[in-house]
Amino acid sequence: MFGMGKKKVGRDVELLAGAETVAFGPVGIAGTTLPVTEAYRRVEAALADHPEDVRERLVRLLDEGSPAGKVYAATLLERLDPAAGRRAWETLREDTAEFGTFTGCVMGRTTLREYATDRHTGA
Repeated sequence: MFGMGKKKVGRDVELLAGAETVAFGPVGIAGTTLPVTEAYRRVEAALADHPEDVRERLVRLLDEGSPAGKVYAATLLERLDPAAGRRAWETLREDTAEFGTFTGCVMGRTTLREYATDRHTGA
């Protein structure tokens, strides 16, 4: 069972690695949940059962993922280890890469620097 769980987590982390948009909830008028949001939720659920395996994957995602993937990685890492999450956000504050955001029906664009700064200051 653990092997199968690791494969699913691996596939979900791969999906996060290529994410173009950050969305933590349903989006659009129809309230659709994006596949990347579903993947995020599954990785989040795996934190409790496989914390060290997930941590390794998140650290790699933080280094190698798309800008949106890095946001997902830092968010999940923060849940697993708040100090490591803070360090991740601090690192992302230096990155000017852009990505899309989606909150409800509102689409936007931001940079990792802006997003991490807002996150770190609680804005």
